[in-house]
Amino acid sequence: MNGTAHASIGAVAGFVTANTLQATPSATLALIGIGTISALLPDLDIDGKLRNKITLSHKFIKATAQMIGLLIIFYSFYEATALDQWVSMGIGLAMFLLSSYIKQRHMLIITGIGVIVCGILLREVWLMLMGCYILIASFVPHRSYTHSILGVVFFHFIADFFQLSTGINGAYIACMTGYISHLALDSKLLPFNRRGIKLFLPISQKEF
Repeated sequence: MNGTAHASIGAVAGFVTANTLQATPSATLALIGIGTISALLPDLDIDGKLRNKITLSHKFIKATAQMIGLLIIFYSFYEATALDQWVSMGIGLAMFLLSSYIKQRHMLIITGIGVIVCGILLREVWLMLMGCYILIASFVPHRSYTHSILGVVFFHFIADFFQLSTGINGAYIACMTGYISHLALDSKLLPFNRRGIKLFLPISQKEF
């Protein structure tokens, strides 16, 4: 199932939630957005299509890091003295060389760490958990843990703390229905899906 279909079903889940709760127009829009985003999140895993959408291009980061490395080298050569010069030049050279190994997968890791740091600074538990989710997703194969019951349970805590933090009535329901809708659409319940989801990881590798 492609991202557009997942997003559409998530939006419907958010709208139905809003309609059931007789939400205001502004709250309805918020719940539609929440349902849409939640329905896309399982595809944040390492091979998922959503990964590239939330991270900067690794080529941009690589070029920036290499430029900074070169600037450090030149600055150290002209401004630093004695031991500091060699240490600074070494750091600049290391940054220049190591940045060549940056891949798009690493950008997802960097994004997860960034979200965790933001959560700590803002004292928002749901943001810290979301950062952990992104970080975990950067290491697991596509349609594995983010598409399992474990993923649903983990996301339950994100959704719960998100509603507590924002105070948006129905946010938890929109989050969970959106997320679970993604798993349902990727399962073998639909005849056009050749692959299913490993719902009971790590206990079972069977696809459903």
